[in-house]
Amino acid sequence: MDDLSKIDYDYDTSFMIAIEGQKRGYKIFYYNPHELFMDRSHIKAKGYYVKLVEDKKSYYSYLTEKIELDLSEFKFIFLRQDPPFDMNYITTTYILDCLPKKTIVINNPSAVRNSTEKIYTFQFKQYMAPTIVTQNIEDIKKFFLDHKDIIIKPLYGNGGEGIYRCKDGIINGVDINKDFLDQPIMIQKFIPEINQGDRRIILIDGEYAGSVARIPEKGKIKANFHAGGKAKKIDLVFRDEEIIEVVGPELKKRNLFFAGIDIIGKYLTEINVTSPTGIKQINQLNNVQIEKVFWDKLEAKYKIV
Repeated sequence: MDDLSKIDYDYDTSFMIAIEGQKRGYKIFYYNPHELFMDRSHIKAKGYYVKLVEDKKSYYSYLTEKIELDLSEFKFIFLRQDPPFDMNYITTTYILDCLPKKTIVINNPSAVRNSTEKIYTFQFKQYMAPTIVTQNIEDIKKFFLDHKDIIIKPLYGNGGEGIYRCKDGIINGVDINKDFLDQPIMIQKFIPEINQGDRRIILIDGEYAGSVARIPEKGKIKANFHAGGKAKKIDLVFRDEEIIEVVGPELKKRNLFFAGIDIIGKYLTEINVTSPTGIKQINQLNNVQIEKVFWDKLEAKYKIV
């Protein structure tokens, strides 16, 4: 995962997964993505054994100095670094792919690499709002003329960064004086039901585990918690159940054990497989413990007694 000292304790899902593992008797070893490396046939990382505590002011301590370990010694490796999904991220998945089968990586690195979160959604295009992915400025202008009110999103970011709404004849966030952008972006018809929230639905091994609506601040379009969105209790609405019934088995088939799908109104907008969050808010609003469900299903799947 990314820097443990800089997590948002009120929102961090990686911490909740790890501390539940600790409660079950697992030793927790923590390393940053840049400390992962290959030494001939060995996959290693430099990091620390840690003790986690449910105390916002002092939630972790190191049990060791920084040490170098062979990751094949572990039962589970959790791939929980945040995007951007760049070449560093892709290289991480290639390296983790080289671990022996007895070491389980959650989520499966090949599947993470091949299920780019926004583009993977096109596998379920029957549930998408009108959407294009392009780096051609003329394509963007034409889509804007056709739909009048659009959202522009980077393909490989996170946390709501780089998202713009374009309306009233103005295209924001794009240099329209070019012919082509430096890289493709996603352009989607604006979904007005965003005022009812962007629903994060957690799927564990392809099955529904919980959901929360993220409500954007008044007058804003970004609902991500890191962008100021507020959590609201919600059940499955519109065609959520239908989408889960179709998407869930495909995630399970790909060994994408822990995923968060995003739905606005009746439209599927994203399938998060890198480092989905939201379980703390679901827990608080519904008096549940998703991290326990996570571990129960994980241990049952891999027959851990």
